[in-house]
Amino acid sequence: MRLAVVIPAFNEARTIRGVVIGALRESPIVVVVDDASTDGTSQALSGLPARVVRHETNLGKAAALWTGFDVAMAEGADYVATLDGDGQHDPADLRRLVNAAARYPRAIVIGARLLDRASAPPSRRVANRIADFWISWAAGYPIADSQSGERLYPSSLLRVIEGTQDRGASFTFESEILIRGARIGFTSVAVPIRSIYPPGGRRSHFRPVRDIARIVSMVARALLARGLYLPGLWNSLRAAPLVVECADSSDDALKIVA
Repeated sequence: MRLAVVIPAFNEARTIRGVVIGALRESPIVVVVDDASTDGTSQALSGLPARVVRHETNLGKAAALWTGFDVAMAEGADYVATLDGDGQHDPADLRRLVNAAARYPRAIVIGARLLDRASAPPSRRVANRIADFWISWAAGYPIADSQSGERLYPSSLLRVIEGTQDRGASFTFESEILIRGARIGFTSVAVPIRSIYPPGGRRSHFRPVRDIARIVSMVARALLARGLYLPGLWNSLRAAPLVVECADSSDDALKIVA
């Protein structure tokens, strides 16, 4: 398996270097997309063997991800992992996501923030539950932590949808790809992770009220296009999300990544 890691970043100068150093321990292909940061995010990566691509204007998270996906797939990546640049993800968890992908090759593997959930801000937990309900309905199966930014995507899925994806979708992209993937035979599995909330960390770019409203609006359009898709609602409620415990053995991960 050839793995690339994509990290979208907007004003992450305080944390991005540590995230990239951790990601480089998991893959030699690390792509940082600086989405027109004004705080020196790109300069903070000086001397590191990561590919840094800079947007001259801020285009949003979806566009930053797709810029990174394009670079990763041009490098021949079989799978593309994503991490947020704010330090909330432990890059070492990617080993467990890789091992899950070996077991479920036609799945989006989500690093689901199921461990120490009480540490998350209450408004974020409520917003995530609302999003999980709607996205699971539209996808037609139960999904754990549909809003996590730590994921592993099969390149085969990205190639199918890249020409038709709205790159200006911003925070709705990570929800929409779960729905679109389900329609062409790609479901998701969740690997439990901890989310890190460093003291003094910046405020999240995700705005629960605004962005959940946008996600629900996107999902509503998808449901209306399918006549409300009531079988999807039933399927999403009658079972629990697929959550897999995967070892983080370095030896196992290296066998897959090599």
